[in-house]
Amino acid sequence: MEFTAIKGFKDILPEEITYWQFLEKKARSILRRFCFSEIRTPLLEKTELFSRGIGQDTDIVSKEMYSLNDSKGRSLSLRPEATAAVVRAYIQNRLFEKKPVQKLFSIGPMFRHERPQKGRFRQFHQINVEIFGDPGPTSDADVIILARELFHAIGLKDLTLHLNTLGCPECRPRFKTLLNRYLDDKREDLCTDCKRRSETNPLRVFDCKVPGCRGIMEHAPSIVDSLCPACVVHFEALKEYLTLAEVSFTPDHRLVRGLDYYTRTTFEFQTEQLGAQNAVLGGGRYDGLMKLLGGPHCPAIGFATGMERIIALLKTVGPCREHPPELFVAALGEPAQKRSFTLIQQLREMGRVVEMDYGSRGLKAQLKYADRLGAKKVLMIGENELESGKVILRDMSSGMQEEMPLDDLVEKLGEAVPAHE
Repeated sequence: MEFTAIKGFKDILPEEITYWQFLEKKARSILRRFCFSEIRTPLLEKTELFSRGIGQDTDIVSKEMYSLNDSKGRSLSLRPEATAAVVRAYIQNRLFEKKPVQKLFSIGPMFRHERPQKGRFRQFHQINVEIFGDPGPTSDADVIILARELFHAIGLKDLTLHLNTLGCPECRPRFKTLLNRYLDDKREDLCTDCKRRSETNPLRVFDCKVPGCRGIMEHAPSIVDSLCPACVVHFEALKEYLTLAEVSFTPDHRLVRGLDYYTRTTFEFQTEQLGAQNAVLGGGRYDGLMKLLGGPHCPAIGFATGMERIIALLKTVGPCREHPPELFVAALGEPAQKRSFTLIQQLREMGRVVEMDYGSRGLKAQLKYADRLGAKKVLMIGENELESGKVILRDMSSGMQEEMPLDDLVEKLGEAVPAHE
């Protein structure tokens, strides 16, 4: 019997891992610049955390979670998104008592049982960013600018920022009433999912990708026309901050997020290169989630970006190569192999990237292997070199060779072989 990966779960192979490492390195650098700290939460949480936080009527909770009952009958779920878990950790560990404003990020896998498609898998990975404790538009602008800086740092610039507001508990009910009236005589023309959504959470109809539903919602009322004065001030201030930072955006009254906890600001970075699933990064404000999950009132703003989708875009930009060995040591004969083995460990302790052949192949085969690895230089050591006390260092790009004394070889190689930046 041959075992294969579960549908929707993907191996990340060595030739692809360089993209992941590149993205994570750039993300951590940008997040450090914006003064964010990392938090890591468990993969498994109580199901109620997500049903209460995300919303019982959302597709994620009703159809897509991987859930199980433990030996005591408690319902547990693999996390389908990070924010609810981070909020739980924030409350449980009383982080709100340590600093009035907390800036946190997490990187890791999420799980949703949905139809796999381009850039979307059942196990997928996200970079999540959260700011807790600030109610104003400044922090909204800051996380959006952070997202733009991340995309610029990794070389993705052809993305469009879509911006909307979902109002607050004061003004959203008025809008839902108008939206329900609009949908009353159009429900029969909606898809099956949207017929259900129109009864339980009509805002979610805006999020449908079915062309017929999208056409209907093009003429739906705009929540911008129903905002209370405080939400108008917040939204206008956010747009002003983005303009000051020279961040271009597209106002999009149809933009909603798929989770119930969002209030006021909502945004997405979109691309035309991934088909119908065009959102690369999405987020918004969720001022009521902390209290809903048993904590104190605490305003918050955040976003999540799917790493698989970003990597799919990175692959269209060009190859992302891992660092090849700075030095390959070609040893001929057992005494040379033992001397080379000690030498390699000393060089690695200095932080150098060094490789050798574990077998006993001839020089020609070892040089061919070094070339395949992309080694910059090759050190050749055999019985003759051990007797003469001099080894040969070859530059693989030019073919030039030089002799080096065995005495103080580690120090001399440190000077002669450039290190990766």
